[in-house]
Amino acid sequence: MAKGNHKKSPQLSLAEQYQACERASFFKRFGAYLYDLFALAAVLMLATVIALLAVVVANKLALIDLSLYQDTADYLGHSMIFLAYLSAVIIGFYCYFWSQAGQTIGMKAWRLRVQNSDGSNISFTQSVIRLSTSAFGLGNIMALLKDRNAFQDLWAECEVVTLSKELNNWKGFKGMAFMDEKEESK
Repeated sequence: MAKGNHKKSPQLSLAEQYQACERASFFKRFGAYLYDLFALAAVLMLATVIALLAVVVANKLALIDLSLYQDTADYLGHSMIFLAYLSAVIIGFYCYFWSQAGQTIGMKAWRLRVQNSDGSNISFTQSVIRLSTSAFGLGNIMALLKDRNAFQDLWAECEVVTLSKELNNWKGFKGMAFMDEKEESK
């Protein structure tokens, strides 16, 4: 019995696999946006509990005076510091996930990834630009056109792509170098 000549097909690097993905549609982006709103609501609830605890402790230590307010929530409702804190939590949520993994929780569920055109993760600066130009998600309307980037993606010089199931299933937030090392060890 003759041995078959099985040539191993060349494996694409992770960056090449990411580059080969098609751009995400408006409806997938919208689905991920809705998922992220629920996840972000949970994160903001936790951040608010932490802020409430901090105000209660500060009041007990006589660092602040709550006598002019009905309760702790009224104090936080009139605080610009609390508003800035919640804004920082929102910015941190999106910028961390986009720059470290290329995916938020909702994007992971809908198999979407934000990346540079070469397949690499976007930088923190790009994620801040992307977030500040998104107009609370309205920038995605441009994605209704076939093979079009959203407004925020144009400004941040990145793209959102739909991943295959295999690309979406890798675990961890160590970036592409981690995946390339894993492929080389095989």
